[in-house]
Amino acid sequence: MAGGAVASAAVDSGINTLLDPRRKWYNNRRIIALNGWIVLLLITSSTNGYDGSMMNGLQSLPQWQNYFHHPSSSELGLLNAIQNVGGLAAYPFAPYLSDGIGRRPTVFIGAVIMTIATALQGAAQSSGMFIGARFLIGFGLTFAANAAPMLVSEIAYPRYRAQLTATYNSLWYSGAIVAAWTTFGTFKINSTWAWRIPSVLQGLPSILQIVLIWFVPESPRYLISKGKNEKALDVLAYYHGDGNRDDPLVQYEFNEIKTAIEYDRTVAANVGWKSLFATPGNRKRMRIIIAIAFFSQWSGNGLASYYLNKILDDINITDSTTQLLINGILAIWNLICALCASAMVERLGRRFMFMFSGIGMLVFFTAQTIAFSQFLMHGQPAAAHSVIAFIFLFYACYDVAFTPLIVAYTVEILPYPLRAKGFNVFNFTISLALIFNQYVNPIALVHITWKYYVVYCCWLAVECVFLYFYVVETKGLTLEETAAIFDGEDATNEILGNGLNAVDRNEKQPDSPSLDEKENTESLERA
Repeated sequence: MAGGAVASAAVDSGINTLLDPRRKWYNNRRIIALNGWIVLLLITSSTNGYDGSMMNGLQSLPQWQNYFHHPSSSELGLLNAIQNVGGLAAYPFAPYLSDGIGRRPTVFIGAVIMTIATALQGAAQSSGMFIGARFLIGFGLTFAANAAPMLVSEIAYPRYRAQLTATYNSLWYSGAIVAAWTTFGTFKINSTWAWRIPSVLQGLPSILQIVLIWFVPESPRYLISKGKNEKALDVLAYYHGDGNRDDPLVQYEFNEIKTAIEYDRTVAANVGWKSLFATPGNRKRMRIIIAIAFFSQWSGNGLASYYLNKILDDINITDSTTQLLINGILAIWNLICALCASAMVERLGRRFMFMFSGIGMLVFFTAQTIAFSQFLMHGQPAAAHSVIAFIFLFYACYDVAFTPLIVAYTVEILPYPLRAKGFNVFNFTISLALIFNQYVNPIALVHITWKYYVVYCCWLAVECVFLYFYVVETKGLTLEETAAIFDGEDATNEILGNGLNAVDRNEKQPDSPSLDEKENTESLERA
């Protein structure tokens, strides 16, 4: 943990003191514009959330059930899991596109594929066509979901980077809300349009991205990695320094990024897939990343996320309208909890939030298990109501860390040369975990009912132990400083030292500062 101490000390005298206290998101038109473009990237997560909630809602629609001849539990598993199978097929290509042609073009390619796929899904004439369309949705989503969160973290203004990156995965529930209430609204349509309308609407976020993505700035880190230093400096200056290339913050970020990328290329030799596990620092990163990816899907949340209607059937809540209402309200509850947690990441810290989430999930999932077993053994209505209450409380705890932090934390602990590949491993792990959940959960719920919950109770206890021993705090650090924690003091000192030296050299230039520059300097000194 020595590297963390060094980085924390350096950042106190580094980037935080370079942030102009007058430059806020609400009074700076360039930061407002930047955050607007970031929102366009954040809705990639909404597409993913829409899918899970839509499939939950469709299973409660008699029109969908009748059209596809009442799929069995194993068929339902395939219908849900096929999207992630499509994602697996795209994983070998996604990081090479993100690093090779840029973040923006990769998002565009993913959006085009998803738009075509959702049109096919809405026009499906058979279960085979529906399954094929969902495969394509997963294939396209992988490209967009690989590039979008990285671009968010790499262009965000430093003061808001953590909150915005955490918001990315939190907006999963915004898509879930739209899907849940869309299926509720189309429930009374007495035709196949009851499920075709929700299927087609899944493509709206992708259409917006196709039209607007080219207005989003490209990642300065990507531009510098390709030798386009002047373009990178222009992006940083325009959005982070009010157009001033000599702004101390802009110079610090520019030189810190250059130094970090050069260090990873030469000193650390971070190239290729083997490099993900080649050094102690990288192995530590991957251990954490793979673990939280599995935890995000194997914490019992997969039961209600994809098979809420099955759980409600088991506790004798079989009315389709009631099921759709609970699905819609749960999505709103999750979004509120996740966005509140996203706003607190820099105050509470990653480690505290992960521990709070793990312990809270263990407590409320255990309570849910007890209530579920009591209803199945004794048929008590109060036990059924308790199951629903504990589902909501469980998700409140899940949303503290495992909704906002898993993407943000993964992106911020990876150095630039490894970011696309490491994030791809994260997404690949999630897809593997989801495929297992989507196949196994419906079958297990049918055959062993509440006893299946005990497995997750034990697993949640294991998660808490892992989180306590391995999660590293990264609160208040830049992407380069966070990555340096894992590689020791030498990397930290070199990266931070070069950034601060560049600022010192810039401040010693003989040219007379402009009036605006004088005001900035006086403001920074007061801060």
